[in-house]
Amino acid sequence: MRRNANNMNPKTAVPFWLLVVVSCVALATFILTFPVRTVLADALLSRQAIAPPAKLAAPITRPTPVLIEDRLAERKVPTNLLHGMASWYGSVFNGRQTASGETFDMYGLTACHPTLPFGTKVRVENTRNHKSVIVRITDRGYLYDGRIMDLSYGAAQKLGMVHAGLAKVRIQILKTEEPEFNR
Repeated sequence: MRRNANNMNPKTAVPFWLLVVVSCVALATFILTFPVRTVLADALLSRQAIAPPAKLAAPITRPTPVLIEDRLAERKVPTNLLHGMASWYGSVFNGRQTASGETFDMYGLTACHPTLPFGTKVRVENTRNHKSVIVRITDRGYLYDGRIMDLSYGAAQKLGMVHAGLAKVRIQILKTEEPEFNR
């Protein structure tokens, strides 16, 4: 026999709603009285941490300027270092003319860089295995995103990066040469 919702006895519905209300009140009370640990930023963590106050230094009357050159001298980092990813190129361009006018030799120790002058000698160090080689900039060209240099196949062999194709390198500029114009 089915009961219709309209025929439901109102006395049986009251205990159900009473149970729901009491449960909500109990849950709210539990949440509101849940212990919260407060930590004050300047509070001491233990009594043992209390120390007598140290003598304060005399206040500085004027700020001391800090120069970038002083910071670089403190770190002893040469300003002619570049860091980034390098790749290599070889057989497709072997025997072709480079941007400097030389013929590209894939077994030579040369490189392509977007901004350094032609003839500049740089030391390139593979930061993974710490092998290094000195190359001469002979070419310009478009480098893929994130790369700072393309090395010849011979230079890549010396750095141990032929198989990987890419290597994280540190470049130190050794000698910048003035470009020669033969034309």
